[in-house]
Amino acid sequence: MTGGVDAGRDPRLAQLLDRGSPAAGSPTGGPRPALVVVDVQRDFGDPTRIAPYGLDDRASAAVDAAVTRIGSLVDEARATGVPVVWVELGSDPARPWRSSTWLRGGNPDGPMPDDEPCRIGTEGAEWYRTAPAPGETRVVKRGYSGFLGTDLEARLTSAGIGWVTVVGLTTECCVLATAQDAMQLGWPVVVPQDATAAYDSDVHDAALTLIDLNVGVVTDADETVALWRESASASVSVPASASPVGVR
Repeated sequence: MTGGVDAGRDPRLAQLLDRGSPAAGSPTGGPRPALVVVDVQRDFGDPTRIAPYGLDDRASAAVDAAVTRIGSLVDEARATGVPVVWVELGSDPARPWRSSTWLRGGNPDGPMPDDEPCRIGTEGAEWYRTAPAPGETRVVKRGYSGFLGTDLEARLTSAGIGWVTVVGLTTECCVLATAQDAMQLGWPVVVPQDATAAYDSDVHDAALTLIDLNVGVVTDADETVALWRESASASVSVPASASPVGVR
């Protein structure tokens, strides 16, 4: 076990630092973390765009704080050498999402509704207060999960990622869906509760309960950064044969 691990830490988090327990696909023989940022886009985070969802003051403050915290985590990941993977919704009017339209009371066989979020090429699809750096992975999805219909699984595997931190918007929707798929595909999942938010605080809390019960370990951003730093201090050089997380 890596020296200096807090004895009071959740033992599952401590296991992520155990170099003697190889993670599937890790080229170093030990678990390599990645930060997966989900849907931090204007249509999901800009107060003027999410106002129609009826957020109260508590929820509005939580979204603002989560976006700020996500930006800090991105900076910390880059400084620590943790790959940052950007998952974004790209709604294509040429391929309407029938079931989503139906669920919201629209005609599933009609055109994409005018209020569809994150239409490709629109201002609403732009990143909000944080953005990918050159060379960082971007994965465009059409549904909730970053794994659905994308090559995210292959990218993480080829990069030797052993566990993932999932952050973004919103907790009960695309964060939960992406985290759950990551877990089902074999990656241990860590979700910092202060780096995700929902448009209703009770919904956020309920989603975290579901994640903690069935998907991953719910922690906070400070502990996540501590894990990254301890992992980096104990890491070995990645062989030249290992592929970085690719650029889209």
